[in-house]
Amino acid sequence: MTGPRARLLLPLLLAGTAGCTWLGIAQVPDPAEARALSQRAAAVFAPLPTEMASESNPRSAAKVRLGRMLYYEPRLSKSQEISCNSCHMLDRFGADGEPTSPGHNGQRGDRNSPTTYNAALHLAQFWDGRSPDVEDQAKGPVLNPVEMAMPSEAKVEGLLRSIPDYERLFREAFPGESQPVTFDNMALAIGAFERGLVTPGPFDRFLAGDVEALDAAQQRGLRTFLATGCTTCHNGVTVGGLLYQKLGLVHPYESEDPGRFQVTGNEADRNVFKVPTLRNVAETGPWFHDGSVRSLEEAVRLMGWHQLGRELDDRQVGDLVAFLGSLTGEIDWGYVAKPELPEGSASTPGPDRS
Repeated sequence: MTGPRARLLLPLLLAGTAGCTWLGIAQVPDPAEARALSQRAAAVFAPLPTEMASESNPRSAAKVRLGRMLYYEPRLSKSQEISCNSCHMLDRFGADGEPTSPGHNGQRGDRNSPTTYNAALHLAQFWDGRSPDVEDQAKGPVLNPVEMAMPSEAKVEGLLRSIPDYERLFREAFPGESQPVTFDNMALAIGAFERGLVTPGPFDRFLAGDVEALDAAQQRGLRTFLATGCTTCHNGVTVGGLLYQKLGLVHPYESEDPGRFQVTGNEADRNVFKVPTLRNVAETGPWFHDGSVRSLEEAVRLMGWHQLGRELDDRQVGDLVAFLGSLTGEIDWGYVAKPELPEGSASTPGPDRS
């Protein structure tokens, strides 16, 4: 075909194969460029493992089964209304959508509840890093008077021992122990379950060489992410969560929260927080340590300015948000399904809302 009609149809034919931005159709990434980008990204990040193993807390089917129950168990709270899942909802990517989570009698802390998905890969737990791993972290909220408010480890142990099925499940999870129903074993079981909360997604397939796993906008966003310096803090398998950083590194960020300074007492740690993971970030708002930012676009702009000293334009922000969407993973719905919890006995304590 030649002539004016051919000249009219040629761009449309090209748009149907390679894409054409002036027609509002996203361009198909060049395969060679996409492969190079995949290899470049693989040097900075890494695909998620199938599970997050621990030498000090080896996983078993019995321990994971018990841990899943305890994760959903509201009787681990004083009011018997709050469980781990209340603030870290597994059907909402491990978050609750609240700036700060409601605890005992409606009290709220001053920090946003981070996701439990992929958290066992972080260098430490909590925004200030005060717990070294998910096993230690599991103990904190249970005894925190603002959160689950149980008065002591002994009270937790007494409640669990009053439930016959838990006695059996603890013996199966911790064989050979004369008294397996302990506060420490409770935390080990929850940790074993949490170490299976892995959410691989499109980005992992892209890192492994599937260059079609990310679309054109996501690949542009990844290039922007690499070029603007985001990887200084957000790198590795969890795209964050692997180091501490001052909030307001380049331009000051106003916050009354002293951050890691509360843990170390070191003035250099004032306003320093664990860098949050960007895995599933598009699903875990509101954002920042205090949950004060309700738009992912705004979070990207603020990070560009305060951490990198850059004023990102609308195209950069849009591409970065598109890339962050590729970090949304796939939940194993069978693994996280809410289990049937065992019935108590006549000696099981009731709720206390005082």
